[in-house]
Amino acid sequence: MGVTQSEPTLSDLLGYLDVLRARGDVHFDERIKAWHVLGYDVTQQVQMDSVTFSSEVAPLGPVEEDFTGNFLRADNPAHRRLRGVVSKALTPKMMADLEPRIAELTTRLLDTADDGGHQWDFIEQLAHPLPFMVMAEMLGIPADDLAFVRKLSDSVVEVRSSAAKESPNDNDAPPLRELKPLRELNSHLLEILRARRENPGDDLVSRLITVEADGARLDEEEALGCLNVVVAGHHTTTAAMGNTLLALDENPLVWDQLRADPALIPAAIDEAVRFRPPFPRSPRRTTRDTELGGQKIPAGSTVLVWLTTANRDDRVFADPDRFDILRKPNPHLSYGKGIHHCVGAPLARLETRIAIRLLLERYREIRVRDDAPAGLRNPWAISGESPGRWGLGDVVKPRVVNKLPIEVRKY
Repeated sequence: MGVTQSEPTLSDLLGYLDVLRARGDVHFDERIKAWHVLGYDVTQQVQMDSVTFSSEVAPLGPVEEDFTGNFLRADNPAHRRLRGVVSKALTPKMMADLEPRIAELTTRLLDTADDGGHQWDFIEQLAHPLPFMVMAEMLGIPADDLAFVRKLSDSVVEVRSSAAKESPNDNDAPPLRELKPLRELNSHLLEILRARRENPGDDLVSRLITVEADGARLDEEEALGCLNVVVAGHHTTTAAMGNTLLALDENPLVWDQLRADPALIPAAIDEAVRFRPPFPRSPRRTTRDTELGGQKIPAGSTVLVWLTTANRDDRVFADPDRFDILRKPNPHLSYGKGIHHCVGAPLARLETRIAIRLLLERYREIRVRDDAPAGLRNPWAISGESPGRWGLGDVVKPRVVNKLPIEVRKY
């Protein structure tokens, strides 16, 4: 396969988590002063109880950010109002209407990739540009601004990664909100917001500043925060698409199953998301004394919810380490549960489904190259947090596909 042994692998992470799991589904880690949550039922309990397990957990040190408007890190009632506006703006109909356009953009990207021959990079030439292009059109970002906004968005991700890697516990390092790429991105997005406020159109930005939730519209700062979440969301879709292709490459017989029955594509994507979650874990903070998995957890504690192990709990998933697209049911927790269920999950599934379908229709063979290994991105680079903060070191370093050189053969 395309991942060399010099890179930390999924097996490395699973081995590390097996050691944690042996200590119990819920246990306190004295070294990092945090509670690990590893079983399916306890993970789902945390996800569903947003009152006890708060999402208002700001990263420390060099990755500190201003979370105004960031509904991912807000609790109710702020979360309900912020997400309510985004949900009303990002309607199911709006996403369904995008399907022909997504197919058109995918076809255009594949044509360009094919112009370079039968070897090209799946992330660089399809999985990264496609979600960004779709997001940009939804937001109504002018065509002349696309390259600039994409460069800034990518730079913010890289700054998060570098800050986390180089100085994960350095409280003297400048917070992310003071760093140049985010300042420039915010300034540019703010110009777009103000222009739409003056002249609203039929795009997501206009809807963010005109629709109401709980009887009020978003102010400028809140709208900018929501917009930042939406802009960053395309990186998660890129990760899901790359991880899906990597899982299919590791299980090549599945390609034949999908060619024989394309209706199985959505199930294959869901199994890939279970098997390789874009985010291995999510943090929470307890707002009160509570009990979880037979353990008494004090108020103010940090809780690390490991989605990777929850998705491989053999009490819920038969033969959990096997990639099985016929798995029914498949109640994985990668997109969350409760109030923080991923608002962009339907769009991520849609884009990935269209991409896999068009790949199958165009190519009789798709494989990850052995001679040009995949590059893997640190998942904390996307979530804006440092593994060093939790004392996890390199064992959970790269997990999200960042480069994926492939070889294809047309029919």
